[in-house]
Amino acid sequence: MAENSTNVRTKIALWGVRAAARSLGAVAPGLAAEWSERLFLTPQRPRRSRTAEAVLARGQPRVLRVEGEKVAVWSWGEGPRVLLVHGWSGYGGQLTAFVQPLVEAGFSVVTYDAPGHGASSGRTSSLPELAGMVAAVGQATGGPYAVVAHSFGAAATAVALRDGMKVERAVFISPPADPLAGIRAFADTVGLSEAMWRRMAARIEARFDMRLADLALPAFAPGLDVPLHIFHDVGDREVPLKAGEAVARAWPGAKLTRTEGLGHFRILYAPEVLLPAVDFLAEGRPSNAWPGPELLASVASAPGLRRRSMGNAAGMGDKAQAP
Repeated sequence: MAENSTNVRTKIALWGVRAAARSLGAVAPGLAAEWSERLFLTPQRPRRSRTAEAVLARGQPRVLRVEGEKVAVWSWGEGPRVLLVHGWSGYGGQLTAFVQPLVEAGFSVVTYDAPGHGASSGRTSSLPELAGMVAAVGQATGGPYAVVAHSFGAAATAVALRDGMKVERAVFISPPADPLAGIRAFADTVGLSEAMWRRMAARIEARFDMRLADLALPAFAPGLDVPLHIFHDVGDREVPLKAGEAVARAWPGAKLTRTEGLGHFRILYAPEVLLPAVDFLAEGRPSNAWPGPELLASVASAPGLRRRSMGNAAGMGDKAQAP
């Protein structure tokens, strides 16, 4: 009954958004584009699951200050560091099923809530900001050996790697391929006309003085040499499998594992994903000494982190859900 009530409220709210988009677009297209962009840039904050909260409670908590925002960070274990990166409208706890198997395999683990998400400050976010945050948290925690990233977090990680962040291995789960596909999905959800979403896209490109096409993973993945294992479910309704396949084709040497029946979120804690992902990271585990667990420092800024906003309220597929 509670779930039905929530669904009804969601449908009513969405109806209101669509009505506002139609009305404002008809009388003031410029304001409509600005309003749509703001909505597009604002992630939701889902209720955190009890399972995730329990794992986070066992971690070492810290707060980093990055570009004026307070970023909640947690860490576990000792050894080469694996950074867990959540997607749009997500939070670090969504990937905590990886913590125990990674720690048992001899890794330390770090996760965080990006600005505008979870327990961190901020209201809006963007792909450039999230990419900068991956680099910032990685730098603040001593430099990651590897990254495990989900959905929009995978896109942000790929941009961070393109812009100079160094890791030795990466696991992407349900990665998107094209930000324009995310914009179109957002437009369909809120009822924007093609003229309106194109106007919104043009605003975003002007804001960043860049083409959205330049953020498409297949466009720059051929220049990345990080060993990558991709996991993507054939029935993913948020980010279609074809996106993961496109990334795998473009990324040199990438391995793609298709799953069934796990969707976009259950895939984050399925044994058939967790175990081979950890094995893949362990294959390249460095044998040299690694700094101890006192790993979190404060960070004032990170290369490439900009407080201007660009993103996808649909998260290039992500929605406000939690495992």
